[in-house]
Amino acid sequence: MNGRVDFHVHSNRSCDGDYSPAELVGFAREKEFRAISIADHDTVAAYPEAVELGRAAGVEVIPGIELTTVYSGREFHLLLPFVDWGSPTLAALIERQERCRTDEAVERVDKLRQLGLDITWEEVRDKANGSPPLGIKIAQILLDKPGSEGNPILEFFYRPENRAAAPYLFYREFFAEGRLAYVPKNFAGLLDVLAEAPATGGVPVLSHPGAYFQQTTREDARALRARGLAGLEVYTSYHTAEQVRLYKGLAEELDLVPTAGSDFHGRIKPHVVFGAMEEGGYWMVERLRERKGGRA
Repeated sequence: MNGRVDFHVHSNRSCDGDYSPAELVGFAREKEFRAISIADHDTVAAYPEAVELGRAAGVEVIPGIELTTVYSGREFHLLLPFVDWGSPTLAALIERQERCRTDEAVERVDKLRQLGLDITWEEVRDKANGSPPLGIKIAQILLDKPGSEGNPILEFFYRPENRAAAPYLFYREFFAEGRLAYVPKNFAGLLDVLAEAPATGGVPVLSHPGAYFQQTTREDARALRARGLAGLEVYTSYHTAEQVRLYKGLAEELDLVPTAGSDFHGRIKPHVVFGAMEEGGYWMVERLRERKGGRA
């Protein structure tokens, strides 16, 4: 039952991850993690390679994915550890997500161009690691362009105090609801995904419930628990100490498995270092395994 675990790391198979599955497994071995889950955005392209690499290195790699969904008018992210990467149900979900993500990204880029920003869909597509880009990836591509720093519209993001978090600040300024480049969400409904989760083999765990775009309430969690949610990512780089206490208590109240996930990406999240998540324990893996197949 002992050993450190991180249920939420991203590889370069995700549009915004920097490191290969092999590198992530290497980091995990170096940091003496017993298990990790590579949970890329709306793709399982890291598998089965990642599982085989982990087996060779003595690190358990739990197949996973992070799906973008919509619930109560907000964007919610759902982890599915233990997912069957060959599941036809999962393949259909991913196909839909890719269409939605691509449509959203094209429209976001078009809106940025209308605002006078120098960016094209072709360059975004070519730099997105072969998968539809998230808003934060579009922001990173734009801000990395040599000519962008001289644009007065973007001056704020190049200030020394803002550079490290510039893609996130850009997202909130341009892509958040009500902002000039906002595109309404058209992803799969969270309740629909929860209904289909047992057929994918995955165990539904709500990512970073306290993230600014989710702000999961007690009522949300109760409703989702009744529809098949099995776990809650209590320990995450998104949460303050106060939020950790709040969601830990909520997990206990609703009999949800508390999990730990750093949401490590690499350069796009310089403040999140691999191995910084101390709270993940292998007991979380055992408890989630008990809930495979939709068992309460």
